[in-house]
Amino acid sequence: MAQRGPYAKGRAKRAEILDVALEVIARDGYGSATVKHLADAVGLSQNGLLHYFGSKDALFAEILRRRDEVIAVQVDAEHADFAADLADRVLRAVHDEITAPGMTQLSLRVTGEATEPDHIAHEFLRARYTAIRQVMQDAIETLQRDGRLSGDIDPIAVSALVFAAIDGLQTQWMYDNTIDVTSHMAYLLRALGVTPTPPPSAGDDS
Repeated sequence: MAQRGPYAKGRAKRAEILDVALEVIARDGYGSATVKHLADAVGLSQNGLLHYFGSKDALFAEILRRRDEVIAVQVDAEHADFAADLADRVLRAVHDEITAPGMTQLSLRVTGEATEPDHIAHEFLRARYTAIRQVMQDAIETLQRDGRLSGDIDPIAVSALVFAAIDGLQTQWMYDNTIDVTSHMAYLLRALGVTPTPPPSAGDDS
C-alpha cells in the first residue's frame, strides 16, 4: 500500500535533499558540503534541513548511503557478466571516484570519523565494507569455479587488499593529484592475479 500523508512527504523530501546534495557536491566540491549550502540548495533553513536527518553527521552518512545506492545500480553486481568484467568494473569505479573529488573527500572524512564505535555512521560503514568485500569475494570464487582464475588466489584476502588500496590511493591522491590511481589499481589487480582469462570458445574441448 502506498504511503500517504506527512510520512510520505517527509520521505520524498529526504530523497530530494539527498539527490540535490549529490549534485551540489559533485558540481561545487567538498567545500560545498556545509549544512547552510545544502539547505540553501533545497530552499530550507539549516534547522529545517537537519529536521529531516537529526544531525550533520547523520546527514552526511545518508548522503553516502544514497550515493552507494546510485553506484549499486550502475555496477549491477547481479548482472550475468559481472564476474567476468570484475577488473574492469573495479577500475571504472575507481576512475569515477577520482573524477568526483568532492564526494571522495566527503567519503574519506566520514569514513575516518566513523571509526568511533558510537558514531552514527559506524554501523552503516561497517556493513558497507562487509558488503563490498563480499561482492568481490563472490565474483572471484565464481571465476575460480569456472577455471578462469587461479585456485591459489585467496578471495577473502584479495577483496580486503583491493579496497584497502582504493582507500589508501585516494587519500594519497588528495595530497598529490599526479598519482595515477587507476593505473596503480590496474597494476595491483594484475599482481594479485585478478585478471580473468577469456572464456573458452564454443567447441573448445581442451
